[in-house]
Amino acid sequence: MSTVLEPTTTTAPRRPRIPAAVSLAALSLGGLAIGTTEFASMGVLPGFAADLGVSVPTAGAAISAYALGVVVGAPLIAIAGARWSRKRLIVALAVTLVVFNALSAIASSFLPFVALRFLSGLPHGAYFGTAAVLGAALVEPAKRARALATVMLGLTIANIIGVPAATWLGETFGWRSAYVAVTVIALITVAAVVFLVPDPPHAQGGSIRGELTAYTRPQVWLTLGAIAAGFGGLFAVYSYINPILTANAGIDPTTIALLLGALGIGMTVGNVVGGRLAERAPRATIAVALGVYTLVLIGFVFASYHAATAAVGLFLLGFVGLSAGPALMGRLMDFAAEGPSLAAASFHSAFNVANAIGAALGGAVLAAGLGYDAPALVGAALPLLGLAVFGVSVALERRQA
Repeated sequence: MSTVLEPTTTTAPRRPRIPAAVSLAALSLGGLAIGTTEFASMGVLPGFAADLGVSVPTAGAAISAYALGVVVGAPLIAIAGARWSRKRLIVALAVTLVVFNALSAIASSFLPFVALRFLSGLPHGAYFGTAAVLGAALVEPAKRARALATVMLGLTIANIIGVPAATWLGETFGWRSAYVAVTVIALITVAAVVFLVPDPPHAQGGSIRGELTAYTRPQVWLTLGAIAAGFGGLFAVYSYINPILTANAGIDPTTIALLLGALGIGMTVGNVVGGRLAERAPRATIAVALGVYTLVLIGFVFASYHAATAAVGLFLLGFVGLSAGPALMGRLMDFAAEGPSLAAASFHSAFNVANAIGAALGGAVLAAGLGYDAPALVGAALPLLGLAVFGVSVALERRQA
């Protein structure tokens, strides 16, 4: 009697599936690094101006250089990295954050520092755009807006924790320590993305030609126009918040940093709530947010005369402004079709255009001697302009449908 031995097969143990929430949190760490390096530069500006031997107004060129890097880098990197897998590109961008922030921390003179701030801004928009596409691929379609909000969460939390902490480090240990802190956060991001974020087959790179088709679609340009105009009111006020609150409410400049925490909290809560609302009624979320934003900016004129009401006003500026963010980014990705990474990255280019428009208008009315109420009042017109552009977009969408 013989026995037949069945061949034995061994299978490699399956790698445990990483929950989507963990992966999205890992992606949002990059936003914490980016938000901290962008806004902390304003807090440590007097420090690096004195150390590098330039005046404070001249030192502002370093902040402008970063914003220019965002505007330039977002589309260029999204196109150049179109064939890369999303995860690979995100890791490369996070490594770039590590390198250029570390070099910023050891810059020995002003012009190299300005150049490094420009280079530090290059990965900003491309990181968020690519992370948005990868994050959306990790969840079911019905939860996409919530995933986009989670990816953006690090950027809003930076205004609550990262920026005040980096500013404190700069004041306590010197301005260079702020960029060292950003470097550490970016290093943690690299490790977190490598080990905690999967690389799903359906989230691989596309083609350069496919990404470029995003810029051939009128709806993409109309949505970018709504962003550039609609968010400008925030920066008309935020760019001059220190002198506004000092002059109107007599608040000590050292206390204003604490009040700005209310703006960061509003951004964070608005981003989360906006993600939920965008899943139910994306167009209504955008339209209502832009309309209400005008009222909030007008209300801030009266709120700015007392510390408590100013804190409420700052919270509402952050809440209402960011509540439209997930819906706007989702709209860009939908209309971009074959170019979602380029469209999502361009969201941040448009956001920085809003920064430039708002700051320029706010500075112009102040230079004209119209007083510290004027930035909020002129800023209140910008969301209405954004709403008008969005109305044209929706009308075109309905006509095509």
